[in-house]
Amino acid sequence: MKSKKRIVLAYSGGLDTSIILKWLQENYSAEVICYTADIGQKINKKKIISNAKKFGVKNIIIRDLKDIFVKDYIFPMIRGHAIYEGVYLLGTSIARPLIAKDQIRIAKKYKAYAVSHGATGKGNDQVRFELGYHYFGPKIKIIAPWRLWKLKSRSDLINYARKNGISIPKDKKGAPPFSIDDNLFHTSTEGKVLENPKNSAPEFIFQRTLSPEKAPTKATFVSINFKNSEPIGVNGKKLRPAKLLEKLNKLAGKNGIGRVDLVENRFLGIKSRGVYETPGGTLLIHAHRAIESVTLDKATMHKKDNIMPRYAELIYNGYWYSKERFKLQKIIDFKKNKVNGSIKLKLYKGNITIQSRVTNSKAYSIKKVSFEENKSFNKSNVEKFISLHKKKLRN
Repeated sequence: MKSKKRIVLAYSGGLDTSIILKWLQENYSAEVICYTADIGQKINKKKIISNAKKFGVKNIIIRDLKDIFVKDYIFPMIRGHAIYEGVYLLGTSIARPLIAKDQIRIAKKYKAYAVSHGATGKGNDQVRFELGYHYFGPKIKIIAPWRLWKLKSRSDLINYARKNGISIPKDKKGAPPFSIDDNLFHTSTEGKVLENPKNSAPEFIFQRTLSPEKAPTKATFVSINFKNSEPIGVNGKKLRPAKLLEKLNKLAGKNGIGRVDLVENRFLGIKSRGVYETPGGTLLIHAHRAIESVTLDKATMHKKDNIMPRYAELIYNGYWYSKERFKLQKIIDFKKNKVNGSIKLKLYKGNITIQSRVTNSKAYSIKKVSFEENKSFNKSNVEKFISLHKKKLRN
């Protein structure tokens, strides 16, 4: 007897992917394997398993990838200080390459002929997932329901769910939920009232940060320890990557740090308004720039700043596995062995202040910079330096 074909679905157990699961079963003569990557999102494993079993799914795979996600994806991105369009710390963008890679691994293990995802036909995630799928499994078929089915809107999905006995979650106001993505690095919220950029974001949508007004009136101090450009500890205590980020998320979140409300330019050309919370990541970006300021030379730092916009755009567009991103990462990491020490931050009502920079690096010279000592500095060279740049001014 010929074995049944298999499809591996990126499955969260929520409304959209439950609908997709049912739709795949109705439209493809194949066994659906449900795959969930645990990258620090709010996850209810029992619910994921029970929801999938309702549809007769036999293989339900939940993989804990939190440490891999932080160490191999977030930390390299932090080293590059990647910020898209001046504000977005790329919390959704950086998660998709890892999910795609592991989903293809599962597909190969179970000899599946196809993979499927729940990204919408207007969004960036469909590109990010599918570039990752192609990189690791170019011969594996991709099924993107949002580009194939006849369901045209959120209302259509809800009606489909009701007809098929799929539970419809409610938000805190009792209505169908916002579009939310979360992982250990961030939470993003889109849709509903946020689609009109004139509307303020309602306070109840924020999940991991207090408003600055409600944050403590007493400042919090935290030190982040770095070795070879990578965060390794908090307040001198060494922590695994995921635990380190969890700790920073809590400290920053309770102090109202990490909120961003932006209108971004999607890869497909559509403008989209979203609200992002990236508390721990915001601390890491500030601290990493601070430790580099006393450990790296000017040319290296400026080279990194010059390539950052392109590096961030590649990640946003789903090109994490591209030759260009690999090349830029080598530039970013060229002198990472010099970036060692600790940064002390003051957190207060949405603000971050650098308190101290401690390192054994000789890149910063108190002797050279001091106003009290001028013997080691040849001021006559300054005249030549300025004269040279006067000539360049009119070139």
